[in-house]
Amino acid sequence: MNKELIINSGDSGVEVALLEDKVLVELHQENTNNAFTVGDIFLGEIRKVMPGLNAAFVGVGYQKDAFLHYSDLGANIKTCQKFLKKALDGGQKTHMLNYVRFEKEIVKTGKISDVLDKKQKILVQILKEPISTKGPRLTSEVTIPGRYMVLVPFSNTVGISRKIMSGDERKRLKNLMESIIPKNFGVVVRTAAEGKSVAQLHEDLNNLVEKWGEVVNNLTGQAPPAKILGELDKTSGLLRDVMNASFNSIVVNNDRIMEETKDFVSNMYPEKLEIISKHTSRTPIFDYFNITRQIKSAFGKNVSLKGGGYLVIEHTEALHVVDVNSGHNVSTEGSQEDTAIKVNLEAVEEVARQLRLRDIGGIIIIDFIDMKNPGNRKDVFEAMKKAMKNDGAKHTILPLSKFGLLQITRQRRRPEVKITTAEVCPACDGTGEIQPTILIAEQLETELNYLMNEMNLKGIKLMVHPILDAFLKRGFMSIQRKWYMKYKKWIPIYINEDYQLTEYHFFDRSGEEIELK
Repeated sequence: MNKELIINSGDSGVEVALLEDKVLVELHQENTNNAFTVGDIFLGEIRKVMPGLNAAFVGVGYQKDAFLHYSDLGANIKTCQKFLKKALDGGQKTHMLNYVRFEKEIVKTGKISDVLDKKQKILVQILKEPISTKGPRLTSEVTIPGRYMVLVPFSNTVGISRKIMSGDERKRLKNLMESIIPKNFGVVVRTAAEGKSVAQLHEDLNNLVEKWGEVVNNLTGQAPPAKILGELDKTSGLLRDVMNASFNSIVVNNDRIMEETKDFVSNMYPEKLEIISKHTSRTPIFDYFNITRQIKSAFGKNVSLKGGGYLVIEHTEALHVVDVNSGHNVSTEGSQEDTAIKVNLEAVEEVARQLRLRDIGGIIIIDFIDMKNPGNRKDVFEAMKKAMKNDGAKHTILPLSKFGLLQITRQRRRPEVKITTAEVCPACDGTGEIQPTILIAEQLETELNYLMNEMNLKGIKLMVHPILDAFLKRGFMSIQRKWYMKYKKWIPIYINEDYQLTEYHFFDRSGEEIELK
């Protein structure tokens, strides 16, 4: 598979497009004013404790208080709070946790009012960015992600990614990490660590422990709300999460981001530095790689399938609904069942792509075309599981119901990517109505009379849209001929297909436009 990363830097921020075999599968947007990114670590203050929700609202500097549920506190929240108090007062001389004495873990079924109090300071991390009218969602179980592992302070466990299937490799990684990890730190080993050497893993671990040191140092003397440690920018974060040896190309249109990308890749995959290149064409980078067109065709309400079918994607407050339609994809050969399975299998690939592309999360219901054969329903279910294999977000897929509905739950950590593809009609400004043609003719007549009689201009020419041209030249006694009879001069009318429906302009003998406003 040919995998390319296209990075477009503009005035409003950075857009990162991931292409697989030239097909857009992920689009990430980073606004320059986004101060609340997943992974950012904040010093917050408890504003409200809500026993009914078993949650607390925390002030982190956002316009709405962030949400912290009891289940996101972490088992060792009391130990973390004790460490935090000492760090804020400047009494914590080292970021290492060798001499930290662990408090009793909180129980899973406990109450948040027994753990947190109003106005209490707390170290939190952004779990979900602000979405719609909701503030950020937080966790107090701080983690620091790296290329090969995720560091978990105040923990003594070593977890291995489920995607590492080899039992021997899982055992090797677990034994290795247990031998090198500092005391009272835990790790979750990522899939990218599979087959990596001790030196590579140890270097990544040391970098993460140093970042934890930055957190501890930045806490000294701080008052909430304050950002303690910012996550990597989206470009580097995406490279960290998706970059692997299978990448073929990274193209950037900005010198600064190109240097940052080179620095990042040189640390992780020095042999891949040669795949990074600068976009030098005058054609905008997203246009050059056909990304703009794919965005326009993929983010509308209706999404076409190559075989003639189409998807209708609707969003409600509670869930997303995808309706699969056959369109004109109805074969004269074969049965209705054959047509249904053909369209449904084609829809599976596009649905999986849309979920990644738009980063749709929550509950998704897909209404496939009805299939009577249980084997066909199973084939669609298996095809969906296979199509979503490359989706990095956690998801669960249930088999098709007897009504042809397939249910998916998918994790979403960032706001859903929403791009408006419909454009406001330039002729009506979105009202759905344009000026009556008879009034356009009267307006033209008024302006022409002014130019001919008041300004006494010679050699006037008129440029219009093709439809307006047909209207002015329609019939033997056309409007153009009437002008000739009235002014005793022929007014040439020319066509410009780029004009709006009712747009027109007058030009003088030298070809200069005559300004009338």
